[in-house]
Amino acid sequence: MNETAYTNRRTKLLEMITEGVIILSSAPTKTRSNDTEYSYRQNSDFYYLTGFEEPNSLLILSKTKESTRTILYVEPHSDEYALWNGAVLGVTNAQQQFLVDEVHNIIEYPNHIKEILRDHIHLYFDFLDDSHHLKVAQNSAKELRETRGVKLHVRTFGDATYLVRTLRLTKSHEEIEAIRQAIELTALAHHEAMRVCKPSMREYELQAAMSYIFGVNGVKSEAYGAIVAGGNNANTLHYVRNNDTLRDGDLVLIDAACEWELYASDITRTFPVNGKFTEAQREVYNAVLDVQLRVIEAIKPNVKRDWLQKYSEELLCQALIDLGILNGQCDALLEAKAHKKYAPHGIGHWMGLDVHDPCPYTDDKGESLCFTTGMVMTIEPGVYLRIDDESIPLKYRGIGIRIEDDILVTDEGCENLSSVIAKSVEDIEGMCRG
Repeated sequence: MNETAYTNRRTKLLEMITEGVIILSSAPTKTRSNDTEYSYRQNSDFYYLTGFEEPNSLLILSKTKESTRTILYVEPHSDEYALWNGAVLGVTNAQQQFLVDEVHNIIEYPNHIKEILRDHIHLYFDFLDDSHHLKVAQNSAKELRETRGVKLHVRTFGDATYLVRTLRLTKSHEEIEAIRQAIELTALAHHEAMRVCKPSMREYELQAAMSYIFGVNGVKSEAYGAIVAGGNNANTLHYVRNNDTLRDGDLVLIDAACEWELYASDITRTFPVNGKFTEAQREVYNAVLDVQLRVIEAIKPNVKRDWLQKYSEELLCQALIDLGILNGQCDALLEAKAHKKYAPHGIGHWMGLDVHDPCPYTDDKGESLCFTTGMVMTIEPGVYLRIDDESIPLKYRGIGIRIEDDILVTDEGCENLSSVIAKSVEDIEGMCRG
């Protein structure tokens, strides 16, 4: 992503407000145990506006009727810190690299913020931010309000993240290309898992095979904790233990993907441990696949996401009736939510800098958003048939299937960004044969 892209995003953000100050902070470092930390991952909103990946940094945007101002606060260079942890960019290098008006040492922020807030009436920030930096800004706003002679002071607070995430909803060409790259590498990993899988392996061995593919291809981080669920484990939606034995005759559900330049992919495939679907597995699998293909086909601009969810539930309910898992009229079963026992989750979610991109799903009136060109959403129907559910035909018990792809809304309709990953019964069996 070039620096102009970040500048354009900041400009668009400032165009969304009449005047005021926007403060966004970097993600904090997080302790794993005692004095060791998790690998650092930048706050997505902060990264979206800056491209800066270091902790203990701040972005401040201010706007008046006459002008705008962009200030970045960063950690200064320290020889001692560089010795132990590696050099940070520092003030001088950050000023040269980033197209902002000013770059300052983060230590100077408490002395600057009161002057920055002076004569502004709106302050925008992340409502969930409990950092020291935000408390300093709030205290400065309070002091200005109580200072004689200050005619204008902060009197309203706004949600900065809602504004940023509204912008994040529509992806640029550069963002889509980053997502494509993440998916391309994720495809290699899923295909490797299909090729190496065999009975008696452990779930974590498949996870390790995928992680190896990610690592040797330069992936810095996986997009989320992998799910590798053999047999009935697939019927636990967020199964992450990944330590069971893969059994001959079972399916294995893998929900795993990587990030590229912090942009996520999110892919699920379900395939036979021994490389060959049983007749019962094929029946359920093809029923779920048919639902997914029909839902994807319906995606185009001006279609509402709420309608897509309703449509997907109708298709899943009818599929469960056709399989003999549910009995009755589809409308009545939908009204009673009987299908939710076997298809409990939504059809998909926004995806981008976060695997579950926290962009809005409704407009200011609470109405479901329509799809527009540049939105990216996962489509992931699933059917989960627990092994201990005696109401299910015996041949289907223990089968859990989810199929998930990443879909880009286009001017004409949509594009399945992950279509390269084996998905039909025939393609999966061929990939399993290597």
